[in-house]
Amino acid sequence: MHGILYLCATPIGNLEDMTFRAIRILREVDLIAAEDTRRTRKLLTHFEIHTPMIRFDENCKASVAEKILQRLLAGESVAVVSDAGLPAISDPGTDLVKLAIDAGIKVCPIPGANAALSALICSGLDTSKFLFAGFAPKTKKNRREFFEKLSTIEATLIFYEAPHRLKNFLEELAEVFGEREIVLARELTKVHEEFLRGKISELLEKISEPRGEFVVVVEGKKFSEPATPEENIFEVVEKFMAAGLDKKSAMRETAKKFNVSRREIYNRLLGTGK
Repeated sequence: MHGILYLCATPIGNLEDMTFRAIRILREVDLIAAEDTRRTRKLLTHFEIHTPMIRFDENCKASVAEKILQRLLAGESVAVVSDAGLPAISDPGTDLVKLAIDAGIKVCPIPGANAALSALICSGLDTSKFLFAGFAPKTKKNRREFFEKLSTIEATLIFYEAPHRLKNFLEELAEVFGEREIVLARELTKVHEEFLRGKISELLEKISEPRGEFVVVVEGKKFSEPATPEENIFEVVEKFMAAGLDKKSAMRETAKKFNVSRREIYNRLLGTGK
């Protein structure tokens, strides 16, 4: 008989979010595969769990995954945990799950806290359709293409972002998406948990030195959003320019007015030679 691969959720901040079942499974398995053994050790110590542990992160996932697979095939059970929340979401657990399934090993979820869904349900945005987009690419060119592909999706979008990249993330998001409602969820379930809600430009003004890990929830493209008449665009751009703005600034303000991206304004003007 093969062992079982458990995907075990851990708290995203508040230790009280650890489930009774998760504690039991972590005590019963033969091995715990942890993304960060030092961080997980603190969790295990808190709940008096003494199961052996192995490091399983992005740098060693290929070699360690094979070792884990052999132990599963030999009948041992293994629990995978990430730094926080559900494993296999934006971490190397996904590859191990595929290997286990291909080998005929049972994969069992141990549900619990998740930052993306926690932010979504408290966002006030549409929860009937949503897409988890994870972390945006690090290079500007790839990030731009990434945003452009997502800009036409009508479902609510969920991103993860680090504090030192948040401002650039929002600036580039505004250029592609235009002015949409967004929610910044920070330090979820922790003492300084915070939700910031508003338009992208409004939140850009509020964040100066963001701290903590962020979940960014973005309003999807509205299905009923009408095509903007070209003649209105030209008139508005010309009015802003007549008021003293340069063309780039005029296009930016026009994009805000019509709730579209500046690129869309640019393409419309370019398409008619204006």
